[in-house]
Amino acid sequence: MPEVPAPDPDFSDAPVAPSILIVDDDATLRVRLAQAFTARGFEAKTAGDAEAACALAMADPPEYAVVDLRMPGASGLTLLRDLKRIDPATKIVVLTAYGSIATTIDAMKLGAVYYLQKPADVDDILAAFQHSDAPEPAPAEQDFAAPSLERVRWEHINRVLTDCDGNISYAARRLQMHRRTLQRILQKYPPRK
Repeated sequence: MPEVPAPDPDFSDAPVAPSILIVDDDATLRVRLAQAFTARGFEAKTAGDAEAACALAMADPPEYAVVDLRMPGASGLTLLRDLKRIDPATKIVVLTAYGSIATTIDAMKLGAVYYLQKPADVDDILAAFQHSDAPEPAPAEQDFAAPSLERVRWEHINRVLTDCDGNISYAARRLQMHRRTLQRILQKYPPRK
């Protein structure tokens, strides 16, 4: 009786798991998110900085990416731009502990589908990706409340810092304040209103 060849191991009828790239300089957060996404059926890859993330994306562009805004080296906004150049179809959610309207607008202009403040769990991130697939709701009729002076100051500082590519010393000179003063301001949470 002739021997039947074994099926090709690279050829499977099983559905391919969606890929996600998690980029954050916080190793604990990175590992926990990767484990949680893997448990939900994703193929998760992680990177601690923009350079490692770009190398992974060049080798195998992810379908989804979660990018921290502030990391050593290139910022999350720079990485966002690079990931979109590598594969424009990649859906990217930006995470940050220091949110501002200016950086949110910049992230959305560069192609992020959503912007979340830390701490965000996997369910929040998945909801953000699903939000990008939902149709735009009709604008609601509501009164616009002007932001407080403290919030406007926070937004201005973050805009200048973004324009300076995250260089605190250069941003402090442009803002005409001492570098340590700027660092103390940035360590605080942004004003709510």
